[in-house]
Amino acid sequence: MHWAALLTNAACNSSPRIDPQGVAVWALQFTPRVAQKEHTVWLEVTQSMRLFGGEEPLHQHVAAGAAELGIRALAWAPTSLAALACARMGIRDGFAMPLAQVLDPLPIESMDAVNAHQATLARLGCKTLADVRKLPRGGISRRFDSQLLLALDQAYGLRPEGYPWVKVPETFSAKLELPGRVDTAPALMFGARRLLVQMGGWLSARQYGVTAFTLHWCHDAMRAREAGEGGDITVRTAQPTRNVDHLSRLLGENLAKVQLLAPAGELVLRATEVTPCIEESRSLLPDVRTCGEAVDQVLERIEARLGHKRVLRPGLVEDTRMAWMVHWQPMNAQKPATKVRQVPGPQPTWILKNPLKLDVRNECPLYQGPLQLLLGPERIEGGWWHRAKDAEGGQHSLQVARDYWVALSQHAGALWIFQQRLPRNEVASWYLHGIFA
Repeated sequence: MHWAALLTNAACNSSPRIDPQGVAVWALQFTPRVAQKEHTVWLEVTQSMRLFGGEEPLHQHVAAGAAELGIRALAWAPTSLAALACARMGIRDGFAMPLAQVLDPLPIESMDAVNAHQATLARLGCKTLADVRKLPRGGISRRFDSQLLLALDQAYGLRPEGYPWVKVPETFSAKLELPGRVDTAPALMFGARRLLVQMGGWLSARQYGVTAFTLHWCHDAMRAREAGEGGDITVRTAQPTRNVDHLSRLLGENLAKVQLLAPAGELVLRATEVTPCIEESRSLLPDVRTCGEAVDQVLERIEARLGHKRVLRPGLVEDTRMAWMVHWQPMNAQKPATKVRQVPGPQPTWILKNPLKLDVRNECPLYQGPLQLLLGPERIEGGWWHRAKDAEGGQHSLQVARDYWVALSQHAGALWIFQQRLPRNEVASWYLHGIFA
């Protein structure tokens, strides 16, 4: 498992208060497995690493967003409770050493279930988690509640963890209490930026793009009566987007034209109009819609630069031998009108360029263990017309006479093997030629 723990309580009184629920919604863009409890948000991201390009890029994405949200501490570890303990102690990487070596030196205060019995454990001489683990388990279970042993086992990965996962809300509305009174509209961008980051996470989790959002500010209680309770501004975009930087620039431009009637103390951001964003798979080859040039034209230019017979395309050939059914030819060569002959029996997904000779034991072919013959034989014979040059410049025939079987390996799955047809007095060898998906 790969867990991240985010501590959402603000580090100082001068920072805006952080809503743990808002952080949990923001974190849903990285994984659907997000849990929230009091001032802690956990992310289980094992299955998301490949999507973000690996462990390090994912760490950078989460850390960058956490910094913008004002997260107090962030830590990574193999279990959620271990990540929380590391975050409290200022340890970022819980994978730097084996988990036991990371947790054992930590003080009792790093885990809530253990810290609840701090006074009693201190009288027993326990200062670290390692000291608690050295106590007899039977005595711990009788003297303390069951949560202490359970939490220790879960933190060290000895027992499974379970949490109710946060669900993605249907609509987005987030509130932020400012640390002090704000007198000018452009100064609202500091708090509004954090709300926009949260909205960006929600849009990514829902696969939406926003076309209109509204920022509402609440006036301070010590205001003039004619100032009203607050004001708002709605920003619209030309196209659906979830780019936070772009949305911040638009909001900043609009706030520059606004004059507050009274100091503001609270912000509320709502996504008022959203539309689904359909992601399209990108091709490795140029797209006509984006570059205005067809793929055939690009290949023709590549052939002109590299030379004739350097750009090849596959073509089917009438042949009973599977290895010679595909013939590579120049891109501009005339494609022969041939009818491909169907070979009886199932065809493998992959074939080996050079068949692999198999060992035989008690007349049974071996490949990662004994092979069980399932289907066959299917006889393939031909190629007397096919000549190829050898290393010395001479020509030799590529005629084959083989009996193919579908065989089953306990470790490698279904295989395509053959036995050469030889005179009766000779022992025919077994070869591996293909693998079924």
